[in-house]
Amino acid sequence: MVKRVKINGNSVLGVFATCTEEALVLAPPLASEARHNLESELGVDSTEVFIGLSSVVGSLLAGNSAGFVVSAGALRSEVEQLKAIARGIKVRKLPGKINAAGNVILTNDTAALINPNLITRAERVIAETLDVDVRRGTIASLKTVGMAACATNSGVLAHPKITEGELSVLHDVFDVPVNIGTVNYGSPLVGSSLLANTKGYAVGLETTGIELGRIEETFGFV
Repeated sequence: MVKRVKINGNSVLGVFATCTEEALVLAPPLASEARHNLESELGVDSTEVFIGLSSVVGSLLAGNSAGFVVSAGALRSEVEQLKAIARGIKVRKLPGKINAAGNVILTNDTAALINPNLITRAERVIAETLDVDVRRGTIASLKTVGMAACATNSGVLAHPKITEGELSVLHDVFDVPVNIGTVNYGSPLVGSSLLANTKGYAVGLETTGIELGRIEETFGFV
């Protein structure tokens, strides 16, 4: 099993890719071995696509089994590629000046925590596209909640400096076990380097054995 990987020489997997229960979306081009390893660990097929001609796909895209919310800069052809991933999947652009969707949305199949400064229309687009209940909030006082944590249908791993109040909100919003941890030898920005669903996970190459243990405990892989 190859759980510790790099994407084109980078250990910040969550910046260059995103995954759901149904799909893995990656920035092209990716070496076939790395792509195979990621698909195997996450139990899904992958799609290579730029977002707004950018490779930071994980920062610009957030999704779940119902759909994807994408940066307003996404091209029509890129949106069509995302729609082709699964029949009936919804894809919508995030309105407003704050629209790096992967950075500002933390979601699984039932709920989402979003940057508190998103406009009301953006909140509505997220709720309708992902078919989730939405709450505004922060993690460790950070508004980039998509990078500060990683959520699946079985657990949430969050920034170690999360406050008690923020932790309580995560429990209420997602109704799954919530834990704190780090990745890549001490990085607190869990979502920037971890891809996970209920089938498996992949994380940056520098992640330690202790950090792997916390990931596996949180998402129920032990």
